[in-house]
Amino acid sequence: MDKLRISGGRPLEGEVAVSGAKNAALPIMCAALLTAKPLSLTNVPRLMDVFTMSKLLGQMGVEVDRSAATMVLSSDNFNNPTAAYDLVKTMRASVLVLGPLLARCGRAKVSLPGGCAIGLRPVDQHVKGLQAMGAAISMEHGYMHAEAQRLRGARIVMDLVTVTGTENLMMAATLAEGATLIENAAREPEVVDLAKCLCAMGAKIEGAGSDVIRIDGVAALGGATHAVMPDRIETGTYLAAAAAAGGRVRLTGAAPETLEATLEKLREAGASIKLHGGTIDIEMAARPAAVSVRTAPYPGFATDMQAQFMALASVASGTALITETIFENRFMHALEMRRLGADISIQGNTAVVKGVARLQGATVMATDLRASAGLVIAGLAADGQTLVDRIYHLDRGYEALEKKLGALGAKVERIK
Repeated sequence: MDKLRISGGRPLEGEVAVSGAKNAALPIMCAALLTAKPLSLTNVPRLMDVFTMSKLLGQMGVEVDRSAATMVLSSDNFNNPTAAYDLVKTMRASVLVLGPLLARCGRAKVSLPGGCAIGLRPVDQHVKGLQAMGAAISMEHGYMHAEAQRLRGARIVMDLVTVTGTENLMMAATLAEGATLIENAAREPEVVDLAKCLCAMGAKIEGAGSDVIRIDGVAALGGATHAVMPDRIETGTYLAAAAAAGGRVRLTGAAPETLEATLEKLREAGASIKLHGGTIDIEMAARPAAVSVRTAPYPGFATDMQAQFMALASVASGTALITETIFENRFMHALEMRRLGADISIQGNTAVVKGVARLQGATVMATDLRASAGLVIAGLAADGQTLVDRIYHLDRGYEALEKKLGALGAKVERIK
């Protein structure tokens, strides 16, 4: 199992390019199930989750060609509307095939994803919405069995904001008969990016990016070419690393308009940030100031940036309160950061982080994708050597992390 060895205490300086967004690429790949025509995607990141989704779609009979910079997905001959447990268990986004399969071929068999390290994240909102559209769904032996001759448009009020639930229902509604209204919809930029791709394929969608989305069903969708949006969480991670370790970093190919909550908190911490189109320059010349954050659905502070800001708060001047409102088990990285000398106490869903002057290198273990990123940032800001174990989590969501950090002058190496 690979590990990362980090020699910390070095400020970061240099330039890196932001990759395409994992959380946008995965649902957009599933959209290929909605049409018999090829879907061509650019700016798709090279990540383990993208490979897993390609494998899952391949098992269904979708041809996925990534021999060049463009990924081409062709589902004209797909013949197996089943998402098996062996792949779904490794990536919860696999449930995003449910809506497209049901809309395109009237049936689907999708494994229940179960729990995960950061929380339960049930799929009841997906099921409730599809049932409102006329689907018959039963649970048998750990699988969702869904059938519908043709889905019908419906008014769906989500009990809670769910990104994958919104995406699944939006994709299903594109081929439904009549109009579908999704209320209390997720507003994340990745939902908007999926809607852009679907509209390029011929879908009729209004309101993506707001809490009410209207989809007028069409008889069929066609092919399209779409560029996946930049990854706002990867962008935020490198910005937080620069703020924690100090130095000057330029990120290119970013989408600053999707990062307003993160950028505001970095400015509060004392970072100098300049925006030039898709370029972000950050400079941190002094020890950061402590900033408190509270996670919330977009446009609030992203839960996927919480671990990175806990690492930043660990070396900041003052005390920060970090409140997690989205996932119930998302503080496991706090115990590992303590091994590096961080002063963190947990009180319910709030972490109290008292900044220390210096962290000390140690061996730590990653528990999930964003926890891994937080531990890497802590290691960059720590004196001495930090060894991050179980980095297969990192490979799920960060493309060439050690190479990009190396381009910023960090001493990071992957070891077997």
